[in-house]
Amino acid sequence: MPKPLIIAIDGPVAAGKSTIGGLLAQRLGYRFLDTGEMYRALTWKALKLNIDLEDEAELSQLASSTKIELVTLGGGDERYCVLVDGRDVVAEIHAPEVEAGVSLVARVAGVRTVMVEQQRRLAQDGKIVMAGRDIGTTVLPHAELKVYLGASFAVRARRRYQEVIERGEAADYQTILAELMRRDEIDSQRPISPLEPASDARVIDTDGLNPDQVLAEILSMMDQ
Repeated sequence: MPKPLIIAIDGPVAAGKSTIGGLLAQRLGYRFLDTGEMYRALTWKALKLNIDLEDEAELSQLASSTKIELVTLGGGDERYCVLVDGRDVVAEIHAPEVEAGVSLVARVAGVRTVMVEQQRRLAQDGKIVMAGRDIGTTVLPHAELKVYLGASFAVRARRRYQEVIERGEAADYQTILAELMRRDEIDSQRPISPLEPASDARVIDTDGLNPDQVLAEILSMMDQ
């Protein structure tokens, strides 16, 4: 197949979307956008303002009035800053309270409408790898390549546990496992853009695979 200019990577929490998406973008010389960072950024602001995460009207208004930017550092560095109204919050949006609340914020129709519009605009120029929960189904349904990464609860919980430990934070495996299951339920049962593979997505079970192996499998799809 011709080299796809727009690649969608979807999957549940801790399936490896950010890691694989970043590696793929780097290999192709594309931009990478983890849409989850945008929802985390809005959740962070909502918590700072003491907004009830069950208040859909307030959250929708907040999404409309908040400027969220993902700015690459440049110079060959694939990392980026996450700016909320001009403030870099990348170091704060993975806090436990944000992780616990982001699925509640992301299920709000008004929030998703604003985010999807922004994400589509960012993809207009092509040469982008975009990761999330609904990229192949809703945000970029015409993406030339769609990949859905899956993994068992146990594997995903171990990955997330290791990530937290590596950040120097305290972690409990059973708590992380329960949180993953809770978030999956919210993400897959929300009425707007539920978590599910696109009908034409290539599904990869990442259990037992390291990032390089998953990357190799995706690259092989592009040669078919």
